[in-house]
Amino acid sequence: MDKGNCSSLTEFIFLGITNNPGMKVTLFATFLVVYLINLFANLGMIILIIIDSQLHTPMYFFLSQLSFCDLCYSTAVGPKMLVDLVAKNKSIPFFGCALQFLIFCMFADSECLLLAVMAFDRYKAFGNPLLYTVNMSNRVCSLLMAGVYLLGMADALIHTTLTFRLCFCGSNEINHFFCDLPPLYLLSCSDTEINELALFIFFGFVELSTISGVLISYCYITLSVLKIHSAEGRFKAFSTCTSHLTAVAIFQGTMLFMYFRPSSSYSLDQDKMTSLFYTLVIPTLNPLIYSLRNKDVKEALKKLKIKKWF
Repeated sequence: MDKGNCSSLTEFIFLGITNNPGMKVTLFATFLVVYLINLFANLGMIILIIIDSQLHTPMYFFLSQLSFCDLCYSTAVGPKMLVDLVAKNKSIPFFGCALQFLIFCMFADSECLLLAVMAFDRYKAFGNPLLYTVNMSNRVCSLLMAGVYLLGMADALIHTTLTFRLCFCGSNEINHFFCDLPPLYLLSCSDTEINELALFIFFGFVELSTISGVLISYCYITLSVLKIHSAEGRFKAFSTCTSHLTAVAIFQGTMLFMYFRPSSSYSLDQDKMTSLFYTLVIPTLNPLIYSLRNKDVKEALKKLKIKKWF
């Protein structure tokens, strides 16, 4: 479409999760509780890792970064969604919409890549434990995280630039609760074929890199663990990896379902439920998954309680 025929939108209006007034109050209360748990659980995990010297290891450094990513991309979406459930004005400025998507996409992509880095870290820990602290030094960990955030930012900038250069010459009502690609593609009167191709290529690269990295790392981890002679040692090793595999399976499965489909198969009502799951529920589950199954985190919490009382 000729750019001259594009209207200059200044804002979008979210249609939100539901128009049922009775449901809105229930949903607001429910998601407020979920978001607060997410906020305090992830902040708590970051603070605990910072203040407890026993958790100053590469594994917990990456875990603190995972909590940071969860906190950032859920906060880009959650507070606005909660306000819109009770407010009459559900608008968001055009550039505010672009910024919301940019932050969400950057930290969601970074989390994808970070899950692969965490699998690589576990491979180094099990593959050659004597050289683990040398192979995963502070410098190496910092460089890996720099790479994760740079790739996340690059992918987010590509999709944000391509999406917000589209023509939106009809309605400005987004049938969603945040600025995401599928509803924006459906709203646009431009040809979105290039955007969908870019999504497939760039986000596909992120997903393929992550899943391949996790699978390769865990193949080596399995071989290393099987060499452990004691059944107790093997159980402890596999138990350590279960939390990470659970987080990977939930996050990657949701992302693949959400974004690796042609636009003709988008179902916005179904997508809203899926989006709620990965924008609010998964960031809440991650710190619980890692803390409930992790002996070191439990001991750090116990020590913190003792210090508080004495």
